[in-house]
Amino acid sequence: MTTTNPAKCSSLSDPKILRNAIRDSFWKLNPSLMVKNPVMFVVEVGAVITLVVLVLDLLAHRGNFWFGLQITLWLWFTVLFANFAEAMAEGRGKAQAETLRKARAETKARKLRADGTTEIVASSKLRSGDLVLVAAGEFVPGDGEVIEGVASVDESAITGESAPVIRESGGDRSAVTGGTRVLSDEIKVRITSNPGETFLDRMIGLVEGASRQKTPNEIALNILLAGLTVIFLLAVVTLQPFAIYSGAPQNVFALISLLVCLIPTTIGGLLSAIGIAGMDRLIQRNVIAMSGRAVEAAGDVDVLLLDKTGTITLGNREATAFHAAPGVTEAELANAAQLASFSDETPEGRSIVVLAKEKYGLRGRELAPHNPTFIPFSAQTRMSGVDMDDRQIRKGAPEAIKKYIAEKGQQVSPEVQETVERVSKNGGTPLLVSVNFRVYGTIELTDIVKGGMRERFDHLRAMGIRTMMITGDNPLTAAAIARQAGVDDFLAEAKPEDKMALIKHEQAKGKLVAMTGDGTNDAPALAQADVGVAMNSGTQAAKEAGNMVDLDSNPTKLIEIVEIGKQLLITRGSLTTFSVANDVAKYFAIIPAMFAGTFPLLGMLNIMKLRTPESAILSAVIFNALIIIALIPLALRGVRYRPLGAAHLLRRNLFIYGLGGVIAPFLGIKLVDILITWMHLA
Repeated sequence: MTTTNPAKCSSLSDPKILRNAIRDSFWKLNPSLMVKNPVMFVVEVGAVITLVVLVLDLLAHRGNFWFGLQITLWLWFTVLFANFAEAMAEGRGKAQAETLRKARAETKARKLRADGTTEIVASSKLRSGDLVLVAAGEFVPGDGEVIEGVASVDESAITGESAPVIRESGGDRSAVTGGTRVLSDEIKVRITSNPGETFLDRMIGLVEGASRQKTPNEIALNILLAGLTVIFLLAVVTLQPFAIYSGAPQNVFALISLLVCLIPTTIGGLLSAIGIAGMDRLIQRNVIAMSGRAVEAAGDVDVLLLDKTGTITLGNREATAFHAAPGVTEAELANAAQLASFSDETPEGRSIVVLAKEKYGLRGRELAPHNPTFIPFSAQTRMSGVDMDDRQIRKGAPEAIKKYIAEKGQQVSPEVQETVERVSKNGGTPLLVSVNFRVYGTIELTDIVKGGMRERFDHLRAMGIRTMMITGDNPLTAAAIARQAGVDDFLAEAKPEDKMALIKHEQAKGKLVAMTGDGTNDAPALAQADVGVAMNSGTQAAKEAGNMVDLDSNPTKLIEIVEIGKQLLITRGSLTTFSVANDVAKYFAIIPAMFAGTFPLLGMLNIMKLRTPESAILSAVIFNALIIIALIPLALRGVRYRPLGAAHLLRRNLFIYGLGGVIAPFLGIKLVDILITWMHLA
């Protein structure tokens, strides 16, 4: 299996992508494909008309063949350059998909039979619901959920990260992806997908971008561009009767050149590439978007809801301190806590065993002579423990231990109760340990907030996004974690329906809501949110509910997702401004050239001092084609986003791309005019 990150495998200069993009540019000339882009479809129709007229003129030995040939060729180049921009964007996605396909190797699976024996089958024969065993060194044969065991898994083929991750039964880290490799231990996996329906298959289909749906804003812009095209089409069609009446009839080449230069061909040629490139930039950051709609919505997000466990915090609480009760030493408490935790297979239970080893060297213990009877941890009792010799040792939630010792008429001392309250107020989770119904003290479990969270949330706040933490913890613990992480607000003791209600409440106020999460209980909220980002380390239900999946399982990635969404919107707006603005210069190039011979006063509009009517028209057409290919890198890379106010962004956009869109064509058309005149092309 390759350990190359598929999101980083392609670039604009990749020779294979360039070759494929050139080939696809010609394939996309198919009218059934071109009609989806009204602006460029009009250009293609114009190129066909000029080609037909050129052939007829050649056969009839009439007209200026050399001028007509150049106009026709440059019109076809305009269409091809637009197709090339779209093909380049799609090509990078297809290259990434090819890398992912290499990660999807046919593997053998040890399928469990009903009688408990195993049989070796091809992974393509597995169906949803089948049970398989996967041992160290073996590949996971398909998407599934770990239902027994815990193992270290190498997911580098999917995420590009070399560090292995832990996958275990229960909780929110039970999902495994087909094609990943188990590094240690053995796990039993229930397959959750059928052949061709795996997460990797969906990733391949998504990154290719061929079926990308247009977003509402993009559809609206297409309608605007189509409207402008129709207006200019009518203007050019009705121009000829007036020209004939005025004694200055125009040939087909001049009229079609005028039409192509006046309609917004620049943005029309780059619009599709901008949208595809937005999804591609997400893929480069290891985020799979289910649609372009999700990418665009990310650019308009107002509220961000984050699940605490596994999102803001590292996911598993860890034992960090022992607080002994009066008359008990910390070593005695640690000894009892470790004995009571041997039968607790949860991450918290294992962390207690590890802390006792590290602080008091409690390791390599021989318990067999003491005839121990272990009491496993269960969600019902919220306790674990061991009975050995004449001791009954229990460890569990404060309320559970209080109830347990109350059966023998015992109660928690005021000192221990005070410790429990202090741990809770500080954002920790307290557990009590009892020996023979006497409370020995408190274990402090701490949620570890991921590094850099406060800085990230400050960045989001600067972007105008309000952050809210959602957790099932009590309000005291939630408030402490919220302060530590730096979120704007929090919702404590939240149930799945509470998350849904909160999202609907914000949406009712006209807000766009983004939600990140990794657990099955997050799935309804992820589905309701405008942007639902599921962690790849989370459950299958969460990944299916969201409209984005973060392969790195880093909730702070949402900042980059929002920036990419805003970058997509800004890029589209900037290039639209540029496209409309540069039509002004092309107008001043062509109109005077068309009528200056009949109406000398129009020569005053020839402010660029273009040499001849033919050179003016040809220069405008050439510039119109070249500017598309010149802007392809910007369309694919995107206009740089900065967290500025809307008014400032508008001024900046008008100054750079509006003013630039007016000035650049004047300079460009003049330079082309000088060049083609020097080369005697017109």
